[in-house]
Amino acid sequence: MSLPQSVIDVALKMSISGLSAGRSGNVSARDGERVLITPTGMAYEDLVPSDIASMALDGSVPAGSRKPSSEWHFHAAIYAARPDVGAIVHTHSSAATALACLEEGIPAFHYMVAAAGGVDIRCAPYATFGTEELAGLAVEALIDRKACLLAHHGVIACGETLPKAYDLAVEVETLADQYGRARLLGAVPLLANEEMEKVLEKFGNYGQQMSS
Repeated sequence: MSLPQSVIDVALKMSISGLSAGRSGNVSARDGERVLITPTGMAYEDLVPSDIASMALDGSVPAGSRKPSSEWHFHAAIYAARPDVGAIVHTHSSAATALACLEEGIPAFHYMVAAAGGVDIRCAPYATFGTEELAGLAVEALIDRKACLLAHHGVIACGETLPKAYDLAVEVETLADQYGRARLLGAVPLLANEEMEKVLEKFGNYGQQMSS
């Protein structure tokens, strides 16, 4: 399967699953020195591979190409700052966005918070969508992290591949929903940083390993 088609498939999956309704959110993947990104203002179900914009990190696209997502600034800034990132999924998923509208991140209420790469999931301060200011705030919130919330906006999830970025976006939404439900029941105790560091170390060795 081509990389442009994979970008479309993840965008469709994001919409169908409810992570981002309608045309909200966007998806991108690193393609060598360029970025393949969903175009602005087009319904995902109408996309064909030639609609996916091939963008330089300055936002420029070849003549005749679709315009990239209005959020291209933070996609480009993240790829420039993070060589480990191969794909980005941006959602407006309900529970995580509700928390972001309180200008709050997700603390260490559950060990799976470590799936985002740190002891918590930060919330970047608010800035107007599609701006360089928001891009800078997102990059800062993602230092030593694979995901962050954007105040009054949504979620950014990064991964080495499109499936990993998508799966992390799902995990962030699940955690935000669980945290919101726990808060309804009372004060939520948090895991200590020392315990989260243990979890992070275990996550580094988690999964199938080749036996020697």
